[in-house]
Amino acid sequence: MNDTMTFDPSDVPCGVLALDDWGVLRAAGPDAAAFLHGQLTHDVLHLTPQAARLVAWCTPKGRMLMSAVLWRPADDECLLALPRSRVAPVLKRLAMFVLRAKVTLQDASDAWRVWGAAGAAVPPGLTQPWTARRDDEGRLWARLPDGAGCARALTLQPADGRPLQGPALPAAWWPWLQVMSAVPFVTEPVVEAFVPQMLNYESVGGVHFQKGCYPGQEVVARAQFRGAIKRRGALLRAEGPVAAGQEVFHPADPDQPAGLVADAAPHPQRGTWYAVVSVQTSALDGQPLRIGAPDGVVARVEPLPYPLRDDL
Repeated sequence: MNDTMTFDPSDVPCGVLALDDWGVLRAAGPDAAAFLHGQLTHDVLHLTPQAARLVAWCTPKGRMLMSAVLWRPADDECLLALPRSRVAPVLKRLAMFVLRAKVTLQDASDAWRVWGAAGAAVPPGLTQPWTARRDDEGRLWARLPDGAGCARALTLQPADGRPLQGPALPAAWWPWLQVMSAVPFVTEPVVEAFVPQMLNYESVGGVHFQKGCYPGQEVVARAQFRGAIKRRGALLRAEGPVAAGQEVFHPADPDQPAGLVADAAPHPQRGTWYAVVSVQTSALDGQPLRIGAPDGVVARVEPLPYPLRDDL
């Protein structure tokens, strides 16, 4: 394998794709924003329609149960797009904390359809990650971090509206672009596996450290400000297939896993596999890693597409 592999964003086909493996959770009512503000890792109370949020919901021990893209299209409504497999379990557990809050939670996956857009299919006004807008068709847009230098956006399309128009993005490109952005979302194999910083969420807009309390806030803050972050998100290029939930091994200590795969996908044309992993910082020493077993698939670290923040 070469030391690194570069990509030309123009090689990625532009287009739109219905993300049928994503769903939508809706919170509505006078206390919708306040309720989610007290549960999620980012500021919801001050969110405007011109911005979206990358958010996580954690256990009291700071472990991520969910990650999502959040919009607040109205003062009394919030919408979260997340992997569909997580909608029902998150809704069931989150409802336990409503108590006297004036908020209704529901699975809105039948009312909204989630789309991805890549390249020139991303509206020109969405220039920075987590900028948002509502278009004339009632769609909600959110700019995502680029993948392999290619612009990406997530869109909520009203189910009774006109489908999103544009060239069709071949389905295999979206998961690869997601991995190459190095911003993974929590799916079933890795529920409760990570504190947000283990996936670099503080560096990609997923954690607000001044917003006040939420489940796991003390653990997340302590990890940040006491230098207790021992695992970080890393982008790997692998010599064979890998999958979320597989363990990562370092040659210096093959008896103990050094990390865990959070997301993985192959390049649609080259077949080379890429993965976002959470790995011990001591294992990021340039030596090849193994995925799945001490003698498993060989993988090498690629540069992250964003800097890790140290100014929080």
